[in-house]
Amino acid sequence: MTLSVVRNTNFWSAVALIAQVFTTVLPVQAQTPSTGSGQTYPAKPIRVVIPYPPGGGTDVILRPLAQLMSASMGQQVVVENRGGAGGNIGMEYVAKSPADGYTLVFAITAQLAVNPSLYPRLPYDLMRDYAPISLLGIAPYVLTVHPTLPVKSVKELVALAKAKPDELRFGSGGNGSGAHLAGAMFNSLANVKMVHVPYKGGGPAMVDLVAGQLQLSYLTYTSSNSFIRGGRLRALGVTTARRSAALPDMPAIAESIPGYDSAVWYGVLAPAGTSGEIIARLNRELLAALKNNDLRQRLMTEAFEPIGTPPEELGAYMKSEIARWAKLIKATGTRID
Repeated sequence: MTLSVVRNTNFWSAVALIAQVFTTVLPVQAQTPSTGSGQTYPAKPIRVVIPYPPGGGTDVILRPLAQLMSASMGQQVVVENRGGAGGNIGMEYVAKSPADGYTLVFAITAQLAVNPSLYPRLPYDLMRDYAPISLLGIAPYVLTVHPTLPVKSVKELVALAKAKPDELRFGSGGNGSGAHLAGAMFNSLANVKMVHVPYKGGGPAMVDLVAGQLQLSYLTYTSSNSFIRGGRLRALGVTTARRSAALPDMPAIAESIPGYDSAVWYGVLAPAGTSGEIIARLNRELLAALKNNDLRQRLMTEAFEPIGTPPEELGAYMKSEIARWAKLIKATGTRID
């Protein structure tokens, strides 16, 4: 009996000693969020919805970012395009998805700030149905004119527009589009009257601008750069509140029209109710990807300026931007029909 007790005592003492050694020598692994079923997050591929058809500027930004996240998270981050209704179809889909961190949305100013004022009824509430993850970055539109227009600066364009009210025509990809709102803001702040011509997409509007059927438009840098360099279009300025870090030699419209700011900004959100641990993990992964030098250089060639913020900063920014655009849309009477 005594020998048995001694042997058992020695055995458990040895176990305790081994455990102490391993605790001291081996690092403690950081905790990872749980999916709720005992598995660590992510336990399966993550879908990021783009609320636009394939091939647009949002694809150019998100797809290389998703590749980096796939490598670091050990699960595929799959980009899924769900376009339609100004982005509202994709937004609604994500709002009604399970709040488990496996369905996210990558959206821009239109969905995250403008649509609540453009559409009389939305099938979701921006501030109630989503959990912000990060404001990823910002990019400008480029105010471009046909080279036959006798202006070489924003101030000269304002002077010409005042001298010829309702004669200058600017095109956009449709009512309520980013280019439409950029022009509406220009008209409002500069106190001029230039006529908006909506098209079924930005491509047809640019074709008519290059052909001289329009006098000006607000284009993405990617779509307009080759025409500007070739002399077929003339760039007057960028729509960001200050000069773009990617285009430092191009003046900001705000330098001539104080208060002008009609940039495109990009954010990632999850369905409301997603756990704080999962939101924090996704935020860390996104910010780490944005610090990748190769990715940053690639994005800068698209005039996209990486930012990366904590979740709460995106939420606060959305709230302020919703109010800012609501004021402009009401003042200008901008409509989607």
